[in-house]
Amino acid sequence: MVTAGLDFYSIDDELSAEERLVRDNVRRFVDQKITPIIGRHYQDGTFPMDLVPAFAELGLLGANLEGYGCAGMGDVAYGLAMQELERGDSGVRSFCSVQGSLAMYPIWAFGSEEQKQKWLPKMAKGEAIGCFGLTEPDFGSNPTGMITRAEKLSTGGYRINGTKRWITNGSIADLAIVWAKVDGVVRGFIVEKGTKGFSTRKIDDKFSLRASVTSELFLEDCDVPEGAMLPNVGGMKGPLSCLSQARYGISWGAIGAAISCYETALDYAKSRVQFSKPIAGYQLVQQKLVHMLSEITKAQCLTLRLGRIKESGSVKPAQISLAKRNNVHAALEIARMARDVLGANGIMFEYPIGRHMMNLETVYTYEGTHDIHTLILGQEITGLAAFD
Repeated sequence: MVTAGLDFYSIDDELSAEERLVRDNVRRFVDQKITPIIGRHYQDGTFPMDLVPAFAELGLLGANLEGYGCAGMGDVAYGLAMQELERGDSGVRSFCSVQGSLAMYPIWAFGSEEQKQKWLPKMAKGEAIGCFGLTEPDFGSNPTGMITRAEKLSTGGYRINGTKRWITNGSIADLAIVWAKVDGVVRGFIVEKGTKGFSTRKIDDKFSLRASVTSELFLEDCDVPEGAMLPNVGGMKGPLSCLSQARYGISWGAIGAAISCYETALDYAKSRVQFSKPIAGYQLVQQKLVHMLSEITKAQCLTLRLGRIKESGSVKPAQISLAKRNNVHAALEIARMARDVLGANGIMFEYPIGRHMMNLETVYTYEGTHDIHTLILGQEITGLAAFD
């Protein structure tokens, strides 16, 4: 009998004691602190800000970064933590992913020592929240077309103009990593909350990721000092390397959402009686459960191997694309199938399946849509780009 945690292929045997400890600690935290309250936050369209200090205490903010107060977890341990967070809710995992992979990572990888010392310790403690401003209203899958510009000022510093949209954490962030073109070259800037010309708007009219803050960023003659620019990267390498970090975490997170849906459907099917026996005893329901188990197990094996490659320092962006594409697609399919097992009850907030299903519609799209990752992989295996 498969137990809670869903380890059909004994993945635990491939994990270190430290990796299992990280996973189990986050799993316990999710069960105790997130699962009981996240449904209400989803309905209300609010993010549980009171949990941020606990995220920091668990080392979940910048978890796989070294130094500056970060936990320095291995990539597999970090992935397992993201898996457990998304078992609670995609919005919760997104908060930690954006903080670590999209806001802290570019400072850690491309920032000056002064920038690192100023921001990373505070961000690791949850005392400063960051966001990542790349996507624009008219440029998502094609970020190279961005129209946000930063103009060098004769008096020193830069003047930024542009709009960023679909920005997780935007309205609650103390700083934004804003990507803008300077003389045609994409550069990253740290734009602090309260900077003149910088404002945000929370996007509320959404049916997915409702327990997550999604925003627009407006930069209107926003002047930042010379020291706001990330000095050690230019071109699309900067934002794309950040996206690879985030996509890696998503590939693990999607497994957590899928596990939650599968375990809910299994428990329900074993207790729901129709035509004189539990529906788990009928062939069509068993077929659905077996499909869910198969896809989760395949995703676990795929992502564990990806994690080991990443830890070796030899991971390719296309390998991350494969896992993100496969695992999110499988998780969304599992959520829909689990909803079907629960029948009408599948749309009730009493169960997490409908919430996961709606959240995964966003996860399927963000950090590179399913189709974009298909084309990334197509180019990798053929050597021919099909984006144009």
